[in-house]
Amino acid sequence: MGNSAGLPPIYTDKPIELAPAKIITSFPVNTFLENLAIAPDGTIFVSNHEVGKIVRITPDGNQQIHATVEGKVSGLAFTTNGDLVATGWNADSIPVVSLVKSDGTVETLLTLPDAIFLNGITPLSDTQYLTADSYRGAIWLIDVVQPSRSIWLEHPMLARSNSESVFPAANGLKRFGNFLYVSNTEKMLLLRIPVDSTDKPGEPEIFVEQTNIDDFAFDVEGNLYGATHIYNSVVRIAPDHSTTIIAQAESGVIGSTAVAFGQSKGNRTAIYIVTNGGMFLPPPTGIVPANVVRLEVGKTGYSLT
Repeated sequence: MGNSAGLPPIYTDKPIELAPAKIITSFPVNTFLENLAIAPDGTIFVSNHEVGKIVRITPDGNQQIHATVEGKVSGLAFTTNGDLVATGWNADSIPVVSLVKSDGTVETLLTLPDAIFLNGITPLSDTQYLTADSYRGAIWLIDVVQPSRSIWLEHPMLARSNSESVFPAANGLKRFGNFLYVSNTEKMLLLRIPVDSTDKPGEPEIFVEQTNIDDFAFDVEGNLYGATHIYNSVVRIAPDHSTTIIAQAESGVIGSTAVAFGQSKGNRTAIYIVTNGGMFLPPPTGIVPANVVRLEVGKTGYSLT
């Protein structure tokens, strides 16, 4: 996994088992695809971060603008009735959580002036979501019915090593069993936080060190599939903490940002990856088109709810 940018060589000794890869659709150079959510019918919703668009993509790669948010959009998660909850900023650069209806209309659920950088989002219950605040070093609890918000956990392990760093700390988050897993990209850590029977957090612990994960997804066996962003790859981290590289630049995943499992028949053992083509740290080739890539991993995705 050579790189010319002087990145820490954290994956050089990891085994490589490339999964069959297929580019489903591409976007123009300098498109920052940040996150994705996949509907039961196979429709892929992706966030085009910097222009505040949510794009709807058919399983065969046909793109349509689904919704426009006034500002920027980061994380996406479904509600129980098929609407989308989106994190981002409004036109005044204040963090917001929006509800995007299935017809594409957008309403601001909550404005969070005391948040800094809302990023990944995942369901905690039917009406409650957790979202990472990458610069505050916290996880917010969002209730979409009330609607209300509160700090679920604020902790040094979720924060940056210094406030000057542009890299996001707490970034992606997903639950598996009785733990919430969180990537701290800036500290190159994968964390896990015990979640009790009342959905309250325990003390964070380090699950894997020296790994550069943006957003990720789990299969039913507890394997984590992580987008490594500036490392231009996708890795599988097994329950025993071991890492295998399953996609790299030649797979089409330069600038990989997020991962989600297919939901429709024939796609449940595939993951889909969105990329930004290397915008944050351009490869020697220069920035390339942003892709949505399908990887066949042979395992079924773990349910988000």
